[in-house]
Amino acid sequence: MAEFYRKKKKVCQMCIGKTVDYKDIDIIKKYISADKGKILPRRITGACAKHQRHIALEVKKARFMALVPFVK
Repeated sequence: MAEFYRKKKKVCQMCIGKTVDYKDIDIIKKYISADKGKILPRRITGACAKHQRHIALEVKKARFMALVPFVK
């Protein structure tokens, strides 16, 4: 018989206490797709709506400051 496994619900890392800052490129790269450089959606990052908006702003700041490229 086929057994079904429940997917573990992703927890917002920022609600736990981790911060995202535009100067920290390693963390910013986790929220950007590798092939085209787009901001990853909530269903992939696991962030809540409030913090997904914050992530988007920080990614845009990093792009503007030329820390992360707009397009790969």
